[in-house]
Amino acid sequence: MSLIAESDERSQKHDLEQLLSAVMPFAEQMLMKYGEFIPYGSTVNGDGKIAAVGGDTGDQHPKSQETIDLLRGAFRRQAQAGTIVACALVYDIRTIPPGQSKKTDAVAVNLDHRGGMSIIVIYPYSIENKKVALGKSWAVKGEGKIFSSGSQAH
Repeated sequence: MSLIAESDERSQKHDLEQLLSAVMPFAEQMLMKYGEFIPYGSTVNGDGKIAAVGGDTGDQHPKSQETIDLLRGAFRRQAQAGTIVACALVYDIRTIPPGQSKKTDAVAVNLDHRGGMSIIVIYPYSIENKKVALGKSWAVKGEGKIFSSGSQAH
């Protein structure tokens, strides 16, 4: 791998780690307070400034998928306009952690970078006595559709 590609991958990873650090405290706060949260996100612009993003469907109790679709659409438009370099979409899922057989609640953070890096970091959690306990996280490859040129076709 060339030095340029390595440094580019390192800078993408850095941007995505910054986003991850920015979005997780809010998920934990909402889980502690309400036991759930409406999907939300964050973006990073060319200057490295992180902005929190919420999706208002007009419904007081929106369906998670509607909010996720709304946020993904907004991220795609911003990516096409070149106003963001990375984005994070945070939502609640039920999944089976590696090496386990039972489903658990988890926070999924879908991270995308214009350089092509796309990962989903998953944090299993449990809530006891208004305290959130995060389990060991893991990552899977993301779909990479936010910054792809053919994203509207999907």
